Formats: sequence, C-alpha cells, structure tokens
Amino acid sequence: MKILIIGGSGTISTAVTARLTLQADTEVFVLNRGNRNEELSLVCEKEAARLGLAVKPPVFVKGDSKDEEDLKKIVDSLLSKEERFDAVADFIAFTKEDVERDVRVFRDKTRQYIFIGSASAYHKPLGDYRITEGTSLANSFWKYSRDKIACEDFLMNVYRIEDFPVTIVRPSHTYGERSVPLGLHGAKGSWQVVRRMIEGKPVIIHGDGTSLWTMTHNRDFARAFCGLVCNAKAIGEAVQITGDESLTWNQIYGCIASAVGVPLKAVHMSSEFLTLAGKLPVSGTPVYDFEGTLIGDKANTVVFDNTKLKRLVNGFYSEIRFEDGVKETVRNILSHPELQSADPDFDLWCDKLIEARNRTLDSLKA
Repeated sequence: MKILIIGGSGTISTAVTARLTLQADTEVFVLNRGNRNEELSLVCEKEAARLGLAVKPPVFVKGDSKDEEDLKKIVDSLLSKEERFDAVADFIAFTKEDVERDVRVFRDKTRQYIFIGSASAYHKPLGDYRITEGTSLANSFWKYSRDKIACEDFLMNVYRIEDFPVTIVRPSHTYGERSVPLGLHGAKGSWQVVRRMIEGKPVIIHGDGTSLWTMTHNRDFARAFCGLVCNAKAIGEAVQITGDESLTWNQIYGCIASAVGVPLKAVHMSSEFLTLAGKLPVSGTPVYDFEGTLIGDKANTVVFDNTKLKRLVNGFYSEIRFEDGVKETVRNILSHPELQSADPDFDLWCDKLIEARNRTLDSLKA
C-alpha cells in the first residue's frame, strides 16, 4: 500500500503514522512543514520496539499542504502517471476550504480519502446520551465543530455525486504521552493543573463532576484507524473511534491525582459560571473562551456506541484503560521537563475563582 499522511505530528496522527509504518508492504509518506519529524521518528521507533518489530520509518516530504499548487506538485512527484495512493488522510483539514482543495487535488489520485472529523459535532444538548453515527450533527456553541460539520456535508455530497471515495472518522477526547487530558485548562495546556495537584492546591472540575465522559488512548485510536485504511466497506461511511470506557469527571481527575501520587482536592463549579468567568479578566489574567469546549462539548454526558466500528474492524475493542494510560502519560511528562509548560496566569485565575467561591460560602454561613 502507498499511503499519504498530511500532518502526522499531532496527538492522533503521530500514533496513526507510527502504526501504519509497521504494516507489511506499506509505504507511508508524511507531508508537513517538518517541525516535529525527528520526534515522530522516535515515536515510530518506540512503537516498533514495543511490538518487537523492525523499524520502518516514514518518508518525510516537506511542504505546505494549504498551498494548492505546492500540494499538486508534491503529489505529482510521488506518483507515476497512472498511479494512485491507496489512501490519503488529512489530519489538518479544519474548514470547508481545506477539503474543497483536497478534493480538487486528490480527485483520481487516491482510492480512499480519510477526513478527520470530530465527535464534538454531535448535537448539543444531546437528545440521548448514547451516541451513534446517526446522532444529528449541530453545535451552536462552537465554531470549530460547525466547521467540521461543513466539511462532512461537502465531502458526503461529493461522494454521492462523483463517487469520491471518502471515509469520515470522528474522534472524541484522544490523548497520548505528551499531555494529560482534562476538562478545563489554560492556554498553555494541562500541566499547570497537574502542578496544582502536586503542590496540594485544589483544582476546578466543571459541574458536579458526575457527568460521563470518554477518553481514548491514541494507540487504541491508531489500531482502529488502521483497520479502516483501505477498507472498502468504510467508503462513504462516517465512523466514530472512541474508547469503550465511560468515566465521570470526578473519576478522571481522581485517576490523574492517583498517577501523580496525591489525593484529589476538587472544587466544583458550574460550566455556565466558568464560561462567564472566563470572559472576565481577573487581576490581569487573560480572557478564556470556554463556551465551545464546555457548554458545546465536555459539560454533556457522552457514551459512544461503537457497534459500527467493531463491525468494520473485526470486533475491535480498546485495550488501554484510562487509569493505566494516564499513569504512562504522567510518567512521561514528569521525565521530560520540556513538556511542563507553566501557566501562572491560569493558576492565578483558578486561585481567584476558588477564593471568590469560598468568600461567598463564608458570607452565606455568616
């Protein structure tokens, strides 16, 4: 097989690329700007060693996939006149303009085009907490999700009219070894929340922490994704890829605290309050836009029905429990200082909100 990955260095695409390079008779090309390819090569080596297989690194192609003429030249350089890719997966297509460009470039150039959508596109609030691929798509709270929906609508229309071989994949909250997955964090990532735990400070959990959420380890995602690559039954289909485990946010934060080796000190605040508070600069802290990520996504209980995925990928099931996966993530972050991005502004924002909450409670008691 000859497979082109556009992007390749994100949380999801890194694991997918590493997994694809280990498949027999598969040539993997990675097109990106080349900023993190050394790190991607190390991930490929690590995955090969974990599975006891020989390392077969991808072929890196430097270029700008957003530049249509540059993309055409690169594609022509990788294919002979009558040749096609067996699959093209674009991990950095976020708008309708992105997929329109891809269709123009890859029409008659690939046997399968895989678009990475998002489970955040499902209608909020949900009519039923059990989500299938048939759940309606609508999200009035988050432009990111609406853009993904527009991409899906365009691609499925091209499939129906022109038989363009599209497969849509919808991930939910997927994590790897570089960052701890959370419901709420600042602009510099999740490390500051983990640091608060280590320092014995309370951490904010949205709502009362009892709504259900689904975490997916990127290696599990990659196994499922590879089962859809060059899968004729996946053409013209939308397939969600998520873990099988449903956890409350209290359990999620509890697993993280346990991985760090400290007790969890949780402070609960409503998602509506956090969204409003995020828009107000507190003592010089920046403004945060949590409406999409909370009201339009994480504040809702979600339980995914992966029946369709299991049918297409021979009974696939996720292997990595969150409790185990997040321990691996925490170990990796603690051993790599470069992954520990301090965020004093978010730390101050949390302190101010918790202080205001406690003052209100003291006033009510008085």
